[in-house]
Amino acid sequence: MAGQLSLLARVERSERALFVRCVDHATLHQSWRLGWTVLTHLGGTLSSIAIAGLPLLLATGALRDAAGRAAATLLVSHLAVQLVKRTVNRRRPSMREATASLVAEPDRFSFPSGHSAAAMAVAFAYAMAFPTLALPLLIVAVLVGMSRVFLGVHYPGDVVVGQAIAIVTALLV
Repeated sequence: MAGQLSLLARVERSERALFVRCVDHATLHQSWRLGWTVLTHLGGTLSSIAIAGLPLLLATGALRDAAGRAAATLLVSHLAVQLVKRTVNRRRPSMREATASLVAEPDRFSFPSGHSAAAMAVAFAYAMAFPTLALPLLIVAVLVGMSRVFLGVHYPGDVVVGQAIAIVTALLV
């Protein structure tokens, strides 16, 4: 057990060091900040529900079917993320590090990233339905996750686990 704790402590120390290297707000150019901020909102509640829900309501055929899977994946992964967040209760970087987040934090919980999970849930569901679009969809979802770190809202591990929850959920749905 002591070996596991020291391993977890080392992993957390490494992750926090990586976070500090990623978040250098003093040198972040205003246009990059704006770009990351716009991108991060693609994983927000309104955007992810709209991207999954509007085709479900308005489309027919394969797009409607894919939207249904995207909406189901989004819902189930959101519930899983919220359960883990409230179980683990990891504080956000702005509460632990000497840096502030550059966007509003939706709650006090950091692990796992809900924005990263939402973006990946929708992207992965559509990617499975439309393989020719998989690469750009997954790149955007990964960039949404990166934006959460660069904007100081999440640690890298929060993003990776949020995206993993979404992928596993999409595969199960």
